[in-house]
Parts: sequence; structure tokens; C-alpha cells
Amino acid sequence: MSVESIMEATRVGLAYERLRMEAASRNIASSNVPLPANATATRATAGAFSGHLGGAHAQLLDSPAATRAVHDPAHPLADAEGMVRYPDIDLVEEMTSLMTASRGYEANVRAFNLLRGMVAKAFEIGAK
Repeated sequence: MSVESIMEATRVGLAYERLRMEAASRNIASSNVPLPANATATRATAGAFSGHLGGAHAQLLDSPAATRAVHDPAHPLADAEGMVRYPDIDLVEEMTSLMTASRGYEANVRAFNLLRGMVAKAFEIGAK
């Protein structure tokens, strides 16, 4: 495996873990935002890679999510029964996803730094 392909693998890994953190953060942020009457709840997910490693990229996808109803008759978005709808986002699941994505990002940074150190050492040995 060439140095360039290893660097590309860590670059793609960093981008994907960043995308996972972005999706989890977006879901956590939207969990307490009330939905208007005709709106549908969505949940952000980091999509699968498209293509092989050389041209791989992932994207943020929105998928339909369930809703939860909270009784709050004074809220401006309450329906006739006094219920306000919110996206049904599991905060424990999202925080776990955020934590594992952060650990994955850190692992990719460590791999990149190790590779960079090995390349620098190879240049140092080659210069002698």
C-alpha cells in the first residue's frame, strides 16, 4: 500500500467522522424544536460512501423521523387538543454516536500523524 493511499484513507476517514459528528449535532439541536402543523420530522444521518476509496465521499442525508407529542396548550404551534409535535430524537443514541465519531476522528488523526512521522524518518534516513 502506497503512502498516498494511506493518506487518502485517513483523509476519507476524517471526513466521514466529521460528517457523523455533524449529523448527531444537528439531530441533538433539532430535538427540542417544535414542528409546524404540516411539517414532517427529519433525522440527519451520514450516508454511505459512494465510489471506491480514490473518489469516495459521503453526504448528509435526511430521513423521516417519528414525532412525539407534548401537551402545551399555551404554545403557538399547539393543535386543537393542545399538543405540540417535536421530532422523536433519542438523545442517548445521538450522544453515543457523537462520542464514537469523535473517537474515530481522533484515531484517524493519530494514524495520519504516525504516517507523517514515518515519512519524515524515511527522509532523514535517506538523507544520510
